[in-house]
Amino acid sequence: MRISISHNRTKEEVVQSVDRSWDDLFKEAGALPVKLTVEHRSWQGSTMTFALTAKMGIISTPIKGTVEVTDRDIIVDADLGMLGRFVNEKTAQQLLGSRIKGLLK
Repeated sequence: MRISISHNRTKEEVVQSVDRSWDDLFKEAGALPVKLTVEHRSWQGSTMTFALTAKMGIISTPIKGTVEVTDRDIIVDADLGMLGRFVNEKTAQQLLGSRIKGLLK
């Protein structure tokens, strides 16, 4: 799954906003019937590598990916793992995209 969201802030401001609010993005999955837990995140320059665990009923699957902050965009690349079989990718893109846009306000 790939999401690209444009921004009009400095790269440093966006990196700080994403880093400060990353855990909060996943506290409630909203429209998704999934509980998401942040397992790992680390920054190298303006690219963050992350790992999450998605739990849906008795099923648990890892989600991993990157968030790259450029001068104009935030680009999220995520492998939804087995979750992609149960959750529509467009729904996941819209939900995550709207939450990241909320960080930029």
